[in-house]
Amino acid sequence: MTPTKADLEAARNATIGDVLGPGLDVLFCGINPSLYSAATGHHFARPGNRFWPALHLSGLVPRRLAPHEQHLLPSYGLGITNIVARATARADELSPEELREGGARLARLVEEARPATLAVAGVSAYRLAFARPGARIGPQEETVGGAALWVLPNPSGLNAHWTLETIAAEMARLRPGGRPAANPA
Repeated sequence: MTPTKADLEAARNATIGDVLGPGLDVLFCGINPSLYSAATGHHFARPGNRFWPALHLSGLVPRRLAPHEQHLLPSYGLGITNIVARATARADELSPEELREGGARLARLVEEARPATLAVAGVSAYRLAFARPGARIGPQEETVGGAALWVLPNPSGLNAHWTLETIAAEMARLRPGGRPAANPA
C-alpha cells in the first residue's frame, strides 16, 4: 500500500530496524531512512531508489527483491542499517553532529555484528560521519569496527551522476570472491 501524505508526515523521525544476521559478508549502510521508507518499515523503499534493482544486477542476489523482502537478505550474507536512524524528508536535514554521532554508533554496531565488509551508500554522508573529507567511491584504506570498508554511490534517484548500471557495477565489486549469489537453502 502506498503511504498517504499523512502517513509520510507521521513517519518523520521514526526509525526502521536493522536487518542483521550471523556471518554477514556485506552490511549495507544508508544515510538515513526516507519518510517513505519509515512509513512502510522497509529500507530503500521509496519509488525511484535504485538500491534493490542494483543489488540484483550486481549479482549479490539471484533475483530482484522488493523492499518488503528485506528479511531475506541475511540468507544471502547481506544486511542493512543506516548512519542515522531517524527518518527525514531529505538527508540534508541531518546535522553534521548527527552524522558524526551516527558514525560512532555504526562503528559499535559493526563491532557487534561483525560483517566482513561495511558498504556505506553515500560518499558525502560518509565524509561527514567519519571525518574523511577526501574519501571517494570504492574501497577505503581504513576499517570500521574491524570490517573492510567500501563507499558506494547513493542509490537515490536524485543522484543523477550515477546510473543504475554504474551503481550495480560498484556493488558487484563487493561479491565475496567475485561469485554471484546462490539461492539460499
